Amino acid sequence: MSAGVGAERVLEIAFGFRSARVLLSAAEIGVFDALAAGPLEGQHLAAAVQLHPRAAADFFDALIALGLLTRDPAGRYANSAEAAEFLQSDGATTLVGLLDYLSGVQYDSWGRLTAALRQGRPQGVTSLANGFDKLYDDVAAFDRFMSAMSAGIVLPARALAERFDWARYRSFADIGCAQGCMAAEIAGRHRHLVGIGFDLPRVAATFTGHIRACGLVDRVSFQSGDFFADPLPRVDVIVFARILHDWDTSTRRCLLDKAFEALPAGGAAIVCEQLIDDERRVHAHALLTSLNMLLQTEAGSESTISECAGWMLTSGFHETEVISLGGAYSALVAIK
Repeated sequence: MSAGVGAERVLEIAFGFRSARVLLSAAEIGVFDALAAGPLEGQHLAAAVQLHPRAAADFFDALIALGLLTRDPAGRYANSAEAAEFLQSDGATTLVGLLDYLSGVQYDSWGRLTAALRQGRPQGVTSLANGFDKLYDDVAAFDRFMSAMSAGIVLPARALAERFDWARYRSFADIGCAQGCMAAEIAGRHRHLVGIGFDLPRVAATFTGHIRACGLVDRVSFQSGDFFADPLPRVDVIVFARILHDWDTSTRRCLLDKAFEALPAGGAAIVCEQLIDDERRVHAHALLTSLNMLLQTEAGSESTISECAGWMLTSGFHETEVISLGGAYSALVAIK
């Protein structure tokens, strides 16, 4: 690698926050939704999203350079194919809820990473450090968190619904189900399955509303409970989607023990997370997410594939398999 290429890569990383902020601001002010109905000239787009004219062209053209907008010969802006699929708020695979959470919760906390690294604890008021009960008591924070969880898991959920052999099973439970995106993707693709969303009572209404909108109320139901205090549902497959990484190792092992107890012989436990490769050098996004857990939780982190598989085997499962879900996500499957 030449010195010039090396310097460019260093600078690309160093300036990465600027590209991120442009995307987050564009989603926040509704640029992509403003273009959902069709192309707009720059002045009309700026007016639609209430931008001052001084830097509107630079802002929109930066989005072109980032591949998120296009501009035709008449000077009209439009969403790129990726923006139309993932950045319009009404899309089936929209990521807007996640971007809102990144902008409103995580972006500022990453400015305190150095302090977190030195002190080993989250900084300031974060979404999860004070516990889910307190988070859920704040209506605005609850709604933002629920939307973010759905937006963040929709693509891995769709991949899990496609790539795991669900034909062998008849029932499943999504533990810590939030709005029910995971349950809806699985049950929507496999009509023979009956599903349960298991979460704190506060989640019931938002879960039921989403499942009703998906037309799945006949096969997917909500079960309220605390997965620390209550037994897990007795089903054929138990899914932990972005749950174990919130807690310390002993808590993760406890949850896997409870899954083993609830499952029948031949049943499956699935951990769906951004698992770190065992050499801890390939999946940068998973390692960055682990740092985010430092910023957001008291004891959470991402685990390596071998670490998580080891906990599952210790719980009594006799067989594990890794299924790639695309991007940074994997599903680690263990059979009882």
